[in-house]
Amino acid sequence: MSDLDATMAAAASGMRAQTQRMRIASENVANANSTGIDPSVEPYRRQIPIFETNELDAGAVGVRVRGAVSDRTEFRREFNPSHPAADETGYVRLPNVDTLVEMMDLRDASRAYEANLNMIEAARAMASRTLDLLRR
Repeated sequence: MSDLDATMAAAASGMRAQTQRMRIASENVANANSTGIDPSVEPYRRQIPIFETNELDAGAVGVRVRGAVSDRTEFRREFNPSHPAADETGYVRLPNVDTLVEMMDLRDASRAYEANLNMIEAARAMASRTLDLLRR
């Protein structure tokens, strides 16, 4: 595998990892108001992606999402005694998801995805230019 191929493989692994990161952040946003059906059921817990390096062909190092772990921070609480999930004091436990944090994470993942895409485009342009020079 050439250096250009290794570059594209590493960038592609970054794109895959950022896609999974965006999916997890999107799930967090989608469930930002998902409560339990009654006080005994926990609401949705925010998920955090776990990244790890992995060796690709020709010694290139890429990245992948190993999985996601639950954020163990406290749930938000809101006074709403008429809600079915309200406890005996009238408070409802809400997910520990901050949509502002998730939107910033989505933006960061999007930019990282774009950076990896630019790396692939640069490697392809270099390969194309090399072929053009060899044809002369």
